Amino acid sequence: MKRKLPLIPFLPKGYQISQFELPIVGNGHLDIEVDGVSKRIGITRAHLEEDAGKSLHEDFHGLTGIDLNRAGTPLLEIVSEPDMRSAKEAVAYMRKLHELVRYLDICDGNMQEGSFRCDANVSVRPKGQKEFGTRAEIKNINSFKFVEKAINHEIERQIELIENGGKVVQETRLYDSVKDETRSMRSKEEANDYRYFPDPDLLPVFISEEFKAVVKAQLPELPQAKKHRFKDQYALDEENAAILTYSCQLADYFEAVLKASGCEARLCANWITGDLSAALNKAGLEITDSPVSDERLAGLLARISDNTISGKIAKQVFEEMWQSTATADEIIAEKGLKQITDTSAIEAIIDKIIAANPGQVEQYRSGKDKVFAFFVGQVMKEMQGKANPAEVNKMLKVKLNR
Repeated sequence: MKRKLPLIPFLPKGYQISQFELPIVGNGHLDIEVDGVSKRIGITRAHLEEDAGKSLHEDFHGLTGIDLNRAGTPLLEIVSEPDMRSAKEAVAYMRKLHELVRYLDICDGNMQEGSFRCDANVSVRPKGQKEFGTRAEIKNINSFKFVEKAINHEIERQIELIENGGKVVQETRLYDSVKDETRSMRSKEEANDYRYFPDPDLLPVFISEEFKAVVKAQLPELPQAKKHRFKDQYALDEENAAILTYSCQLADYFEAVLKASGCEARLCANWITGDLSAALNKAGLEITDSPVSDERLAGLLARISDNTISGKIAKQVFEEMWQSTATADEIIAEKGLKQITDTSAIEAIIDKIIAANPGQVEQYRSGKDKVFAFFVGQVMKEMQGKANPAEVNKMLKVKLNR
């Protein structure tokens, strides 16, 4: 570990501890997809560094405040190869990295609080030129939307500057999201400007090949591999597979529900990415804090699968489960929500609805098929949503087509 001495006002010790020269991670990559095209982005290195504080310029009446809340906390800095060719690719790469650090529980990924930040190095060059242009670094961008806007603005600024006969200088810039522009902060330092030297208070750390092998063996199934497995093994579509593998906990929840319920994977996936996710988002909860456990949701889906209740009634049961600790079976029994499969009871209601609506019967028989939905709705309303929809549809068609 070395000491890094940048000339900034928000370092209480006057230096940062950094692994800059001897990173323990290097030569990696992440695969991204933009507009249906896959691309591999190289990772130069990942090193630990001590986080610094930050300057605050707003609401200080022309003065600058210093926030030291995060100073001294460990920071994992990931340096990427210059393989990205657009703001769109940069955002896709960031999203993939964000997904990975959350999935592996490295950090919560909260960009608003600074848990996940981006410094974007931007340069332009004429088509056909091999050498990269002079780069400008845009510091501490804290949202995916602002990353795209900041990079696009900086690209336009550099192109306009060069076309007007100017030169891009190597510097650090700040993105102003209100004015949608970048502004110069300071000239960009080179590594030797930081005056690195070995930290005399810290002993060297030696990482053995055996330790690396142990760490590698402990790695869980990564999101991309899990997504492909979910698509192949469970026949899930791209959207559901991507949502379910966004976090390790959500993927585990899905597989636990699937195993406990014995239902089709698509039914489980649709409920988790639909009703459950909507309820979690509304309450501001993560899947680990869900009031409805995987076991209880599995019980509800099993009752849909065996036709004890309809999908519509299941939503009503789910709302009750969200507010209580009762199981689906307990709620169904208590509220008398079990689906009516008695064909004679359904037939009696159908006869009643047909007799009460001769005009709609005539419309249907004259070829207006859309009227059929009216009859289904009336029967389900009369039976308080408890009739088996498949049975209602089948019996209505027989009666109306006579």
